[in-house]
Amino acid sequence: MIEKDTIKLLRECDAGVKMGVSSIDDVVDYVHNSDFKRRLQSCKDEHNELKKQIDESLKDFHDEGKDPNPVAKGMSWMKTNVKLIMDESDNTIADLMTDGCNMGVKSLNRYLNQYKAADENSKDIAKRLINLEEKLAVDIRDYL
Repeated sequence: MIEKDTIKLLRECDAGVKMGVSSIDDVVDYVHNSDFKRRLQSCKDEHNELKKQIDESLKDFHDEGKDPNPVAKGMSWMKTNVKLIMDESDNTIADLMTDGCNMGVKSLNRYLNQYKAADENSKDIAKRLINLEEKLAVDIRDYL
């Protein structure tokens, strides 16, 4: 049971990291404020570092990870593009990113509760990813 829950939690973290990086990539070129852009890039770099750790852990279990849900990714892309067409301001981008961070935190906490038997390393990775998402949401409040 431990191994099964560990793999499932790591796979959800993998999908979450990929979704976070993709979301940042979708908006970063529209950001006007250099500090805001720097914060997004820094968060993306931290996501990529965590991705390396997730990949190593999944490799130990001979698992290739998980891509984000295509429907969720498509809906996110559509919402982002529609909102940016209407308003390319940093306020809009901060709003979109905050919503994404909140959804990520909610989902990851659900998976932590669902996969209680996961090993401590995978739980730690999930908690670090949650902290990254929470920190970004706080860091970009000034741009809402």
